Amino acid sequence: MKNNTLIVYYSHSGNTQKIAQLISGETGGEVLEIKPKTPYPQAYDAVVKQAKQEIGAGFLPELETRHIKLEQYDTVFIGSPNWWSTIAPPVAAFLKQYDLDGKTVIPFCTHGGGGLARLAQDVEKRCPQSTLLPAFGIYGNGSAKARQEVSAWLHSIGIVSARRR
Repeated sequence: MKNNTLIVYYSHSGNTQKIAQLISGETGGEVLEIKPKTPYPQAYDAVVKQAKQEIGAGFLPELETRHIKLEQYDTVFIGSPNWWSTIAPPVAAFLKQYDLDGKTVIPFCTHGGGGLARLAQDVEKRCPQSTLLPAFGIYGNGSAKARQEVSAWLHSIGIVSARRR
C-alpha cells in the first residue's frame, strides 16, 4: 500500500524539523523541508526583526525550486514556527505556490510560548478548498515529551490508529 502522506515544514532553529520527523516516524509520511532561497539570519534579534517586517508587509520569500508532485498525496501536514502569531513567510510562500485543494491539510507548529495563535486559521485561509484537521502546537522542540505528545495528537485526530503502532 502506497503512503500518501507528505510532511512539509519550515524550521529556522531545528525545532519544527524535529516535530516533522516525529510525525513521519508515526505516519510513514515523506518529509519535505521548505527552504527560502535566501536563508534567514541565525542571530535571534535579527531574525525576529526580519520576520516581523516581512509578515507586516505580506512578503513571500522566493523558495529554492523543487518540483513537488502533490497529486500523489492525499494528506499534507504543514509545519511552521509561530512567528508573530502566524506561519513563517516561507510557509506562506509554499501555500501560495502549491495547490492543496481537495487534500486533507494538518497544521502544526513550534512556539516559544505563543501556542498556535492564528496559525491554523491562517493556513485555513490559504487552503479554502481543503479539509483541515485539528492543529498541533508544542513549546520549543517538546524535549522528552515530544514523541508522546505528537503520538497522542495523531491518534486523537484519527491519523494513526492503535493497530499501526
